[in-house]
Amino acid sequence: MTTPPHPSNMKAWLYNSTTGGLEKNLNLEPSARAPPAPRGSQVLIQVLTASLNPADFKVPEMGMAAHLVIGLPASPGMDFAGRVVTTGPGATHLRPGQLVYGCHSRPTRFGSLAEYLTIDVGCVVPVPEGVELDQAAGLGIAAQSAYQALVGYVKEGDKVFVNGGSGGCGLFAIQIAKALGCHVTVTCSTRNVELCRGLGADEVIDYTAVDDLVGVLCDGGTVYDHVLDHIGSPSELYFQSHQFLKAEGVFVQVGASAFTTFAGRVAWPSLLGGGKRRYKIFFFANTQQHLVALGDMLKTGSLKTHVDTKYEFEDARQAFEKLRSGRARGKILVQVAKA
Repeated sequence: MTTPPHPSNMKAWLYNSTTGGLEKNLNLEPSARAPPAPRGSQVLIQVLTASLNPADFKVPEMGMAAHLVIGLPASPGMDFAGRVVTTGPGATHLRPGQLVYGCHSRPTRFGSLAEYLTIDVGCVVPVPEGVELDQAAGLGIAAQSAYQALVGYVKEGDKVFVNGGSGGCGLFAIQIAKALGCHVTVTCSTRNVELCRGLGADEVIDYTAVDDLVGVLCDGGTVYDHVLDHIGSPSELYFQSHQFLKAEGVFVQVGASAFTTFAGRVAWPSLLGGGKRRYKIFFFANTQQHLVALGDMLKTGSLKTHVDTKYEFEDARQAFEKLRSGRARGKILVQVAKA
């Protein structure tokens, strides 16, 4: 097979600043510099579908230090599905033309809101036969995070409480926990109750309809084996978790609206009213085996990527506006190119 020529230019959404919000600084460049040719175990991917995550704007907006690590100008986006163009000499198990999916481990200069990106072969896997490309595109940060916050902690028959069941991680967490044989209780707003139930939640607590969520949980007794918190509120949720989480259970903090949530829950000792259950701050690890496992779950039907909206490439700014609103029910996709 003839190796295709390496592209020198590409269409890409670029930002040089995040002042006032990343999306306000995005510009669509018709002839941006393409990433360098793959070396070692790298792969050059033609991006077909990008999937957005809150970290795509939150990390770049952390300031100059983040900009120095990422490099500017940069294209946002970590999750993707696409087609292999060329490979480095160490990426022998992938071939040009093969459909793959994966994600960067962190925001980088050549993100997925561009025609091409380079990435280490350990961060991508082939799309399973029969799986839609858009379904695979969503299996990056959020799905792996849900998988890693559950696998190794729970077993069949366990009761899991998920605070924030209708976000990107939450919708995956419901399905993965059910696939592992767990009983799942989640919180969400009224409009998302049926969505969470439809994905397998056994019990749904509408947090807009209760005055005291923590009180509701405490009234149910010490029944949960594992807790995932994607929200970080109510503030007393962790501090009172000993009243609903078993002694051997773990309270995993996957996300929160403010860094002070993590710091406060770690720093406040149990003897002075702090939490009395094991508290673990979640750290994402980009893992090829987990991507494979999630793809297999898509193929068998035990998992699906629930898509809120799919935007055209030219509408990437609107995609970020929807993402920032916090109103998305599932993944936000951007079609970068036709398959």
